[in-house]
Amino acid sequence: MPKKIIKRFMPDPEKLKQQKSLQFLGDRLHEPNLWHLNRRSVSLAFAVGLFVAWIPTPGQMVIAAAAAFYFRANLPISVALVWLTNPITMPPMFYFAYVVGLSLLGKDSPDANFEFNLDSIMSSLGDIGGPFLFGCLILGIISATAGYFGIRTFWRYYVNKQWQTRKSNREDQEE
Repeated sequence: MPKKIIKRFMPDPEKLKQQKSLQFLGDRLHEPNLWHLNRRSVSLAFAVGLFVAWIPTPGQMVIAAAAAFYFRANLPISVALVWLTNPITMPPMFYFAYVVGLSLLGKDSPDANFEFNLDSIMSSLGDIGGPFLFGCLILGIISATAGYFGIRTFWRYYVNKQWQTRKSNREDQEE
């Protein structure tokens, strides 16, 4: 894994443990999986971060941090992955979630005469909200599952490749 690259951008756990504003977390802040880069904590971090990224609410970083604490996932990676939904990517992602929700619920899309203004959106919020939230939930589950198993598979592949490289280097040195 590119651990050295990731470690450069991660905060120092010892400095965070000394922060007075984080003392309310107690010993839970000392959990090794919150800070270490291993297959379990990183794959869980991807699952948490990708799922929370699809939650259409402010405070996604706080939700991701709380979920990382609960599941003992890597905290910085969980929080960083939430930024997949940023002001630039949110409109296409959430529109896609709405379309997925519409198709899975078997509903028709709204009127072609729909005017994009605040009054039209507020009056049709009940019709839009259900498919949108359902689409976000489904895409969050799919993203979290794909992220979890994708990282575990990639990690295993990378470790096996490293072992093969070491083995071939040893065999070359013996010759």
